[in-house]
Amino acid sequence: MASQQTPGPHSSLGEVLRVFLRLGLTSFGGPIAHLGYFRTEFVERRKWLDEKTYADLIALSQFLPGPASTKVGIAVGFFRAGYAGALTAWAGFTLPSALALVLFAYGVGRFGDALGSGWLHGLKVVAVAVVAQAVLGMMRSLAPDRDRATVAVAAAVIVLAFPTAWGQIGAIILGFAAGVTMLHVNVPADHVSLPLKVGRTAGAVLLTVFFAILLGLPLLIAVVPNHSLELFEAFYRAGSLVFGGGHVVLPLLQASVVPPGWVSNDAFLAGYGAAQAVPGPLFTFAAYLGAVMGPQPNGWLGATLSLVAMFLPSFFLTIGALPFWDELRRRPAAQSALRGVNAAVVGLLLAALYNPVWTSGISSGADFALAVAGFLLLFMWKVPPWLVVVLSAIGGAAIAKL
Repeated sequence: MASQQTPGPHSSLGEVLRVFLRLGLTSFGGPIAHLGYFRTEFVERRKWLDEKTYADLIALSQFLPGPASTKVGIAVGFFRAGYAGALTAWAGFTLPSALALVLFAYGVGRFGDALGSGWLHGLKVVAVAVVAQAVLGMMRSLAPDRDRATVAVAAAVIVLAFPTAWGQIGAIILGFAAGVTMLHVNVPADHVSLPLKVGRTAGAVLLTVFFAILLGLPLLIAVVPNHSLELFEAFYRAGSLVFGGGHVVLPLLQASVVPPGWVSNDAFLAGYGAAQAVPGPLFTFAAYLGAVMGPQPNGWLGATLSLVAMFLPSFFLTIGALPFWDELRRRPAAQSALRGVNAAVVGLLLAALYNPVWTSGISSGADFALAVAGFLLLFMWKVPPWLVVVLSAIGGAAIAKL
């Protein structure tokens, strides 16, 4: 599957690693902020991409499920140094936050009753503020009109009525159908062809492998029950179905790991709160869950398995879709379906705001006041999320002593 890239400057793997490792250590603020950092680095500073090409890369990443900034990073790494460059770019951008969250998981496990402590409860409360801000921002951009807002609310009702992974998949299917039938869109005529070329055969192979794993693993588990396979399948499915940003992974993962007892709800929300305080993609939350879960594999092995499973779909989809993107983006039905799916994922996150985030994090008036203060700092004062997490942990500890 040799890449067929257009002639142009290339980079050594060392250069790709240095650039993405620095971004992985310093890129706070979520996927929108990450894309801003990427533009400064790759368009303005290094001139690896021009403005139109970078915009088209973002369009591709938004069309596909998975973490947006990670997919853009994989594509840039692929452009500079082929398949090895794509893997190196992912490792540099992802591993710093993954390592930090695994160490946090070990800290939680070491201190036995730490889940009952005030500072950790503050992490659960800050999740309310973070998810509320994400719902509001996504509603404005992905469901700003009456039709898409209706799709979002309908999706939330489905997820709350059927609080399982199948309910979430059903909500996404609803969004897809509503997009095709109701949310018609005119496709802009002006676009550029991406300078990221891979043969159609190679692209088809990668997409085939993606669907083979997504559809085949549940069948294999039904025949040969195995917890390691179940773990890999749960995170691979989440990485394959998440549209609309990292926060949407919350309900998909919660439905996969909490009901079967792999991770307690308190540990889940505390880790989600801690994930707001580290740089890089929010999807590295998977490493924390793999490390902290009860049944084996857990620890470093569970973290590695979960992390690989979560991000593997992004590799298959990003590189596999490149040879078909120019044709696909011209189809109005595809763009309309995407609008519906994006509206549905707003509903998924809205449902998650209530359960498990609100029901587990808010148990008193003081908790509510702390959550409102966190939301005010994030939304109105534009305080960095990591600082709001630290302040909420301190606030939780103070509330516990009152």
